[in-house]
Amino acid sequence: MDAQLIAFTGVAAGMVALPGADFTVVVRNALAYRSAGVATALGVAGGLLVHTALAVAGLAAVLVAVPVLFRTVQLLGGAYVLYLGIGALYAARRRTTTDTGGTADEPAGRGSARALRQGFLTNALNPKAPVLFLSLLPQFVPDGQPPLPRTLLLAVIVVLLALVWFPAVALLVDRMGRWLRRPRTARAIEGGSGAALTALGLVLVSGPLVH
Repeated sequence: MDAQLIAFTGVAAGMVALPGADFTVVVRNALAYRSAGVATALGVAGGLLVHTALAVAGLAAVLVAVPVLFRTVQLLGGAYVLYLGIGALYAARRRTTTDTGGTADEPAGRGSARALRQGFLTNALNPKAPVLFLSLLPQFVPDGQPPLPRTLLLAVIVVLLALVWFPAVALLVDRMGRWLRRPRTARAIEGGSGAALTALGLVLVSGPLVH
């Protein structure tokens, strides 16, 4: 067995499962209805595919080396996460003045497309992901091995882990939907996710340049 590959899989699994903006958006959309949660999960995996492809191609190094580009991505990502957070807070407030307990009645096709886009942009605009992948992947390329095939394999592992974890989270939330969609619980989750996303967005927008 390839000990380095096993070690990388463990590290990558922990990285993917670590709660953050991706996790929050998946849970929030899965709370609305299952297809939205799964679509968001697939969007997150698509964002990870972009980051890993950039790292494999070496383009992430350019982003990290040019402060203006890095800061631009940071601002865009922060603004988008902030937008999602404010939207979630508004939705939580609206729940207090409307009937609740039901699921969203938005047409599934349009809602799933929007959820897919949200998941993709939340991950793809994460400014720290290129730095993480650029620093992580080379650590698991054995000496003497061609780097491209190995980094491609590592990238595939990350995306596959995301394709397992995030849809599983969405399905679990849907499975627990009867309890999670109770008015008081739904408001708490909506408000909590909105507060978390808003705080993260503010940190990304106002925080110092990070390398």
